[in-house]
This record gives sequence, structure tokens and C-alpha cells, in this order.
Amino acid sequence: MTMKNPLRYGPRLALAALAAALLTGCAVTPPAGPVKVKVLAINDFHGNLRPPQGGIRVRDAAGTLVPVPAGGAEHLATAVAQIRAKNPNHVFVAAGDLIGATPLLSALFRDEPTIESLSLMGLEASAVGNHEFDKGAAELLRMQNGGCTPDSCKGPQPFAGAKFQYLAASTIDVKTGRTLLPSTFVKTFEGLPVGFIGLTLKGTPAIVAPSGVVGLRFDDEAETVNRLVPQLQRQGVQAIVVLIHEGGVPTGDYNECPGISGPIVDIVKRLDKAVDAVVTGHTHRAYNCRIDGRLVTSGDKYGTIVTEIDLVLDRSTRDVISATADNVIVRTTSFMKDPRQTELIAAYEKLAAPLAGRVVGRLGAPLPRQNNPAGENPLGQVIADAQLAATRDAGAVVAFMNPGGIRAALDMPADGLVRYADLFAVQPFYNNLMTMTLSGAQLLQLLEEQWSNRSDGGRVLHVSQGFSYSWDGKAPIGQRVVPGSVRIHGQPLDPAADVRITVNSFLGGGGDNFPVLRQGRDRRTGMMDVDALELFVKANPTLAPGPLNRIMRVE
Repeated sequence: MTMKNPLRYGPRLALAALAAALLTGCAVTPPAGPVKVKVLAINDFHGNLRPPQGGIRVRDAAGTLVPVPAGGAEHLATAVAQIRAKNPNHVFVAAGDLIGATPLLSALFRDEPTIESLSLMGLEASAVGNHEFDKGAAELLRMQNGGCTPDSCKGPQPFAGAKFQYLAASTIDVKTGRTLLPSTFVKTFEGLPVGFIGLTLKGTPAIVAPSGVVGLRFDDEAETVNRLVPQLQRQGVQAIVVLIHEGGVPTGDYNECPGISGPIVDIVKRLDKAVDAVVTGHTHRAYNCRIDGRLVTSGDKYGTIVTEIDLVLDRSTRDVISATADNVIVRTTSFMKDPRQTELIAAYEKLAAPLAGRVVGRLGAPLPRQNNPAGENPLGQVIADAQLAATRDAGAVVAFMNPGGIRAALDMPADGLVRYADLFAVQPFYNNLMTMTLSGAQLLQLLEEQWSNRSDGGRVLHVSQGFSYSWDGKAPIGQRVVPGSVRIHGQPLDPAADVRITVNSFLGGGGDNFPVLRQGRDRRTGMMDVDALELFVKANPTLAPGPLNRIMRVE
């Protein structure tokens, strides 16, 4: 006769059951065989409560990238529930950027709807990403712990905070010397613990507005993990998974990993061999890799993929003996809407509707954000032009826009009408415009910084009408701008002359690795970036793509 494990009934019932078994001659069979654990993972959700524009792009039978409708909290919750149902031993985790750079529905309510949505679908732990610091440490702690400020808690109920645990193993409060949030999360399955270490990229201060990281230090990723591994092992944890907001760039499809490159490759190679799997993010790419013999995954972005990871644990060593993964596309046609998520979203949409649906103008044609070889795109040009138009009274003669701040294309609505929600999807950060003075020499330095100290190969800024230059991709870093090519309204740039420029406040603080902008003089703060775009759309009812001739690549 075989009995169920008596320990699940509590100490007294366990003793009673054991005594009964002995009296009746029944043997208590201990658990046997390995323990199978299912880890569900997402990354870079960015508050996409509704399915994102364009879904996810995957390769068809001919190898062509085609869009597949996917994502959104309603479908994601169903996918998570169905995958969890495959194995009672499960845990749902994330690799950061759950909030920040969010669509209007989440951003209007300071991302409280996103935290509530992910809590509702059972998320248990997440690494912090760089966007978790967009509004500073105090706001991140409010996301974790709940509470209200004068401009928050405008939703249908008071904000109670996340039911999941944010992890910030490498983020140190310089005053206390302690991590801002816990470093690790441990969950036990049939008596075997699995430990998770969560952290963001070391380079966070370079890509977040300086106000967001005041008083914080971001330590090396691999060194942080390797310091924590022995601590987990002393607690009896041998199965270790890293949740890290840093990633790579593959060349294959969403469930492959040919030719992956990027910072995560070096980080994984430097990790303690006790780390069994690494869940990554940040690059908004999907991959399923083996790096240095370990499983390394990423689930694209916006809830379009759930990474289904299967760990097999040995009962005697307590360690992982097998780790495999499958990137599951959250197809809106395959996973029905979760009614609880629908109810949550509807409550917030009712409150957001008056602002989100406000008509601001018309378009003459769609404005895409795909770059040409020189780094320009039509939407980037329009945004730079809008920022220049909004700050001419502050003396600006040229405006620059960072491409990472443009989060969606401005497509042509069926009725031709552009609404505020459309503009906010394009520019969700809600940054102030900042006008400042640089010397011509500093402006040249700004252009060269587009390629300096970057692991992504470069980040070309969009420029406003009247500004032009050429660059050579084969020239050495720091010497890529073709000498004499910079023109402002047809006149060559004088390195000794002063130039008034406009950028958003993120760039103005040196964000996105443009430190020369911290040297700007006579700063004047202007309107919000999305408001400048709204005024420009109103003033130009037939906006359409113009010639991409402001930046020329000569190679």
C-alpha cells in the first residue's frame, strides 16, 4: 500500500498518518525520480495592456519576416495560465522593463494598471530594468510597496503595489551601501529550492535621465551574480537562474540563436558555472540559445512571447540536470482573452477615454520609423521639426531626437484622424524639451558621440530641417563626420560659434550616452515633447514623409 506524502497535512496529521501506516503494515514510499519545474518568463512588457501595433515579426516558410498579431495582457494571461497547467511545479518571472515607455493607457495612471495586471496574472519575481528607473528610486519603491502621491492613484481603486517581488541585486543605495531592493528570490518545489538572482545592466545610468538614478550605483553584472552564488549555495540552493535586463542580438528566428552578439555573451561567459540558466531582455529580441553550455533566453517584447523553460532537478544533488526552452508566441488568435484582465483594462479605459480619444489633426500619409542606411526615417524628421518649431522663441536653430525615444510608427488611421493616444504611443516618455547653447566644436562632438563607446554599433540622432551633414561608416570612431559637411541653413558650421539647440530632457541630462550635452549653457526648459508633436500635427494637416536627405552616408 502506498500513501501520499503525510508532510503536506501538517506535523500532527503527519505523525498520525505515519503511526497508522506502521500499525497497518503499510510502507511510506519516499518520492523518487527527478523533479520537473516549469519556469515561465517574459521581458520588456512596457505596459502593453492591449496587443501592440504590429504584433511580432516571424519568418515564414520562405524565410521572409511577416507580422503575427500577438501580445496584450488579456491574451498573455491566458497563455500563462495554460502553460502553468502543464506542471504543478511552476513559477512566473520576468527580466525587467515591465513599466516605463508605456502606451497611454498605462502611462496616464503612472503605470499602476500594468503592475496590477501582472500581479493579477500571477507574476512572482522580476529583475528591474533600466525603465524601472525612469521616474526615480522613490517611484520604483512605490511600484513595489504601493501608496499614493498627489499625481497618482487616479484609477478605479487605491494603488496597493506589486504582488510580485522586484529584484535589484546590482543596484546599490550609496548612502546605505545596501541594494535598493532584494537581490534574490527562492521558490521550493517538492523540497528542492530554485534560486533567482535579478539585476539590470551596469550601463543603466547612461540610458536613463540623471534624475532617475540619483544616489544609486550600478555594479558589474557578472561580478554581482558571482558574489551571490555562494550565498545561495550556503542556503542549500543549487539550482540557480539569473534574471538580467541585458541582452543580445541574434541573426535567426524567434526560437533560434545563430550568430548571437552583444553584451550578454561576455556576461554569461563570466558567470559562475553554478548558474544553470539565464533569462534576458533589453534588446527587444527573441532567442533561445546555448552560451558557454548554458541556456540563455529572451522573449521579444510587449508580451508577444512567453518563454517556457523546463528544468529537471536531481533529488540528491538538488541541482539542475537539464534545462530546455521554447519561445511560445502569444497569438491573439490562439489564446482567448482572460476575463479578469478585460475587466481591469475596461475600468482604466473608461477613465482614460476623454483624453486618449481626443482628435488632434490629420495625416497626409503614414509616417514610418524604419531607418535608411544613413540613420534617418520620416517620423524622426517630423519629431525633430516639431521640437524646433516649439522652441524657436528660445533661440533654437536645430533640434535633435534620439531614436530610442520613438516607440511606434504614426500610421494612417482609417478615418484619417490622428488622436492623442496615437501621438503618445509614438512618444510615451513625456519629457520636457530643453534648449541650450553649444559651441560649434561641441556640436561636432555630439555628432561623433553617436558612435562612441557603444556596443550597439551607433545611434544616429534625427535632425530638424535646415541641418545637414555627411558621415563615413568606414572612418575611425571619433572621426566619422565628414570634415566641412555640417551645414545649418546652408551655412558651414563654425567650430568657434555658439549654436542654440533643442533636445528632450533625457538627452539634455547626458542620457543615451551623449555626455557633451551636459555641458550645454543657458538652458531653458520648454513644453513636453508629445505636446510639441501635437501642435505640429495640428499646424500641418497634410503631414507626409519628406526626402531623407538631411543625413548622408558616403561610404
